[in-house]
Amino acid sequence: MKLITIAIDGHSSCGKSTMAKDLAKEIGYIYIDTGAMYRAVTLFALQNGLISEAGIDEDGLRQHLPEVMITFRLNEETGRPDTYLNGICVEREIRSMEVSNYVSPIATLGFVREAMVDLQRLMGAAKGVIMDGRDIGTVVFPDAELKVFVTASVDVRAQRRYDELTAKGEACNFDEIRANVMERDRIDSTRAISPLRQAEDAIVLDNSHMTIPEQKAWLLEQYHRVADE
Repeated sequence: MKLITIAIDGHSSCGKSTMAKDLAKEIGYIYIDTGAMYRAVTLFALQNGLISEAGIDEDGLRQHLPEVMITFRLNEETGRPDTYLNGICVEREIRSMEVSNYVSPIATLGFVREAMVDLQRLMGAAKGVIMDGRDIGTVVFPDAELKVFVTASVDVRAQRRYDELTAKGEACNFDEIRANVMERDRIDSTRAISPLRQAEDAIVLDNSHMTIPEQKAWLLEQYHRVADE
């Protein structure tokens, strides 16, 4: 069975990361959450006063970006990788609504995307890797052997996000989350650099009404279809 690169793109809160993590664990591949990388940069900017009501301090972020070290370490309890920012686990912090509100504008910045794409390509150079994000199959790995584009309705995605935050004990508002999902869709799809779009050779999966086990089985089938050739 050959090693391949698996690119999973799609809208926010549509279950890309869960699918990718489960498949990586199942087949022994390395999973890289590219969305978490942009969230980590956003958290760094918030922690260092580079985001305010006036907007993003782009010059300041550009100057301090070399200080941002993002790594992933396997969590033995969950069997999944956690995100580390400069040696500190920030898996919980990067999933907050505050980070969610700013991650799309941060991800539109050309110098941020350039730095993250370079790092992603380095991480996936040896294949045997699964990445999910917005531009993996179109920009980061346009030659990936398996490309999947995942989507779901806005209400379903907002409910999933609401349930995720509630399960973590965070106070949240469904309407605010729904508005955030719609705004992220707009920014992701209309940005000038690496906009969210379906690769021509990607397989589309609308998982609005699928269970996690159903998604897992579907993705595993797609993997074997390509890797067993």
